[in-house]
Amino acid sequence: MYTIKGTNKVVRAGDYVLMRPSDAGKPPYVARVEKIEADARNNVKVHCRWYYRPEESLGGRRQFHGAKELFLSDHFDVQSAHTIEGKCIVHTFKSYTRLENVGAEDYYCRFEYKAATGAFTPDRVAVYCKCEMPYNPDDLMVQCEGCKDWYHPACVGMTIEEAKLLDHFACAECSSDDDVKKSQNGFTASPADDVKVEPKRRKR
Repeated sequence: MYTIKGTNKVVRAGDYVLMRPSDAGKPPYVARVEKIEADARNNVKVHCRWYYRPEESLGGRRQFHGAKELFLSDHFDVQSAHTIEGKCIVHTFKSYTRLENVGAEDYYCRFEYKAATGAFTPDRVAVYCKCEMPYNPDDLMVQCEGCKDWYHPACVGMTIEEAKLLDHFACAECSSDDDVKKSQNGFTASPADDVKVEPKRRKR
């Protein structure tokens, strides 16, 4: 284990850390510590596996990437422990969407990324709304009570403020259908909670 300089925070193998970037203007790098070792002179080295931010990946940042999204890469490295600035938490996508409050140290990961080829695993994710985009947890979405699909307010001609005031919502296709059953339980919190529905899938 290693104690971060000037703090009482202890880093162990398996922890997620923020590392000082080579360019001072950039946000810190995020890595998972695989192993910590010290040499005879007590220089501490950390073996780490890097997370990439969307803008560091081959395809760049896309509309559905959240502000706190990271990709677990196949890029391993050995760094001096002195470059560790702090600790953070990389949540699964589902547990991130259930956080009451997202803190500065909270991130999430839903894709693994091959640094050399730019390939993602999984290469398909569920898509939602008329725009057929994967879910971005930073964006509010409303769920249709008929088809149970999720929609961005802007894609169905609503403002975010209007969407927040809704008790019930039916999409254009379902609202023309007389037998939409009005459910009384409102919305589930987000598409990530909605395990009953298997939305249309397509390649990213």
